[in-house]
Amino acid sequence: MMPLPETAMSSALDEETARAELYGLLAQLYYAPPAPELLTKLRAAATEAPAAGGFLEEPWRALVGVARDLPDDVIADEYNALFGGVGKPEVYLYGSHYLSGFLNEKPLARLRTELASLGLTRDDAMSDTEDHIAYLCEVMRYLIAGDDVAVVNLARQRGFFAGHLQPWAVPLCDAIAQHPKARFYAALAELTRAFASVEAQGFDMLD
Repeated sequence: MMPLPETAMSSALDEETARAELYGLLAQLYYAPPAPELLTKLRAAATEAPAAGGFLEEPWRALVGVARDLPDDVIADEYNALFGGVGKPEVYLYGSHYLSGFLNEKPLARLRTELASLGLTRDDAMSDTEDHIAYLCEVMRYLIAGDDVAVVNLARQRGFFAGHLQPWAVPLCDAIAQHPKARFYAALAELTRAFASVEAQGFDMLD
């Protein structure tokens, strides 16, 4: 194989950094009501595509726009109304719910087996199970930007995405986007949907 030209290699590295950063942002926004510091950074963000490819530009612009329109407390209240509360939430953020109809079912067991093979375990401080969308996005970020070359590669990324994110990303985004209380998180769901589509197409090109 011929070596990549320096400009192409730089572009590829930039794209990988952008992918990792976007997974990291999704993890933060889905895990808890966003901190004021995070929202300040989001509102100040440029509104061109956050990763290579114009397909993400419009949903990214929409998310930044909604963040600029809504105060911190309104966004926090929306998070709690959709995903929080005591008992059954309005919208579930757990893969097992979409894949099996129940929480803590076989999809979670399969996920834990794969996480163990990656040397990853859930922090005891985390109250949610590992099939929470935020946890899965953080694993993808690690598989892109981590230091362990044995697991940080495209094959591992594709396998994890196909097995644990792709099968329920669209139903999750539908549930959020269609909810009457969703504004900020409806925009986040559309960005998530677009990003999942870009990721799926990119992995398909590896064949």
